[in-house]
Amino acid sequence: MDKADLVWVSISTILVLLMVIPGLAMFYGGLVRSKNILSVMSQVLVTFALAIILWFTYGYSLAFTDGNAFFGGFSRLLFSGMYDLSNNTFELSGSIPELTFASFQATFAGITCALIVGGFAERIKFSAVLVFMAIWLTFSYVPVAHMIWSSTGLLTGAALDFAGGTVVHINAGVAALVAAYMVGPRLGYGKEAMQPHNLTMTMTGAALLWVGWFGFNAGSALGANTQAALAFFNTLLATSAAIIAWVLVEWKTKGNPSLLGAASGAVAGLVGITPAAGLVGPVGALIIGFITSLFCLWGVNGLKRLLGADDSLDVFGIHGVGGIIGGLLTGVFNAKPLGGPGLETIGEIPYQVWLQLEGMLITAIWCAIVTFIALKIAGLLTGGIRVEKDAERQGLDITQHGEQGYHF
Repeated sequence: MDKADLVWVSISTILVLLMVIPGLAMFYGGLVRSKNILSVMSQVLVTFALAIILWFTYGYSLAFTDGNAFFGGFSRLLFSGMYDLSNNTFELSGSIPELTFASFQATFAGITCALIVGGFAERIKFSAVLVFMAIWLTFSYVPVAHMIWSSTGLLTGAALDFAGGTVVHINAGVAALVAAYMVGPRLGYGKEAMQPHNLTMTMTGAALLWVGWFGFNAGSALGANTQAALAFFNTLLATSAAIIAWVLVEWKTKGNPSLLGAASGAVAGLVGITPAAGLVGPVGALIIGFITSLFCLWGVNGLKRLLGADDSLDVFGIHGVGGIIGGLLTGVFNAKPLGGPGLETIGEIPYQVWLQLEGMLITAIWCAIVTFIALKIAGLLTGGIRVEKDAERQGLDITQHGEQGYHF
């Protein structure tokens, strides 16, 4: 065991927790209307907690132990075999305790589930969210993580995904889009203004996301090493490029450089660099941040209109689109002639990009099917996934949780 690696991965785990609670909760909370702020925060918080428990119970074992192409085995149920407290012995995963690795990965499972909340915010039953998330984690997140990150998965060694561009962001983005279609648009969507009620809170959440993302990306090196250093700087650089790109284009096309645009650009850049963080050079990271931001800007405007789904907080437009563009560009800038540490020649790029796309397509199709089935089951078990119209008009804070975020 390397003590420095143990400390870094432990701190990274805390940083990923910071991304979710309070980061994502505040980012999403500020974007919804004031009558639903506690609802979306509750969904993020409780979904994350549920995911951690399921990960401990069986998720980690099915995702990261040896098995078939889609699922692992049962040797690590309830983290069994990782430690013997009577003898103070711990199994290692690389240079860190396997318990530390499993803890780090638990936060990835948790944030992926929490991201989906933005797709159906402001109109779904809390009970339906919990049933859906339990099913979705088991049959979408776990197998996708196994397929890409385990030693026996279908896409192991083929699709490059350093910190979760496909496993986390495309997976969550597709789930949010399918859920938005199935739950249906918010009452008055497209007819009345549904402006974010607190952009100050959203900006605070975005800042916490950026801080926490260093653990998400650099922590995925699983040690205090040079790859962590590379991922750390690439996360700083790509996000900065994405902010500037979004602000400049928005300024040019809409006449004003908005704070919401800058915050959205930051998240777009963070998503885009996630699959590439430790697998490309800084110049590649700069380009990935810039290009991903432009595609995500289109994703939350033009593409959203084309799709016609009320993806309330643009989960697919930023996380789905950003994960796709970042993943494809990872296959390009991983090449050594373009400053990366991987592919030997330019000629290898087209095949690697195809492998990237293959992994994304498999993930998207798998996730869409699981999401559809999971929501159908959730609806059957909870008497419908959507709240009544009167409850939606009054706001989910009161009708679902019996409390208010603000007292005017």
